Amino acid sequence: MPDPQAACLDICITCRDPQTGAPGEGERLFKAASRMPAPDGVTVRPLSCLANCDRGCSAALTMPRKWSVLLGRLTAPQAGDLLVYARAYAQSTNGMLMPSRRPDSLRNVVLGRVPGAAMDLP
Repeated sequence: MPDPQAACLDICITCRDPQTGAPGEGERLFKAASRMPAPDGVTVRPLSCLANCDRGCSAALTMPRKWSVLLGRLTAPQAGDLLVYARAYAQSTNGMLMPSRRPDSLRNVVLGRVPGAAMDLP
């Protein structure tokens, strides 16, 4: 059971390769991320389908009282950078990270964000 106060990096294991459409890229990304130590305060979990199939392999970052972030166009070689991003997300005040604070390979992968539960919004 994940820590309810930890950031969750959910990786879609049903995603296909964004270039070829071949199955298995999501599974490869999850396995690559799972072989690396998860950052403190981050839980990495597999899940089936983020309904983002037209935008390649997808993942989501969520944490209580922070913006949730949907990521797309991911590949297995980005696993290490994805964990770096997850750590920065977990340490951020509100979950919003400007592209300049993300690893270079993840500067253009944010597809959308959703306010977290119990957030104070203007």
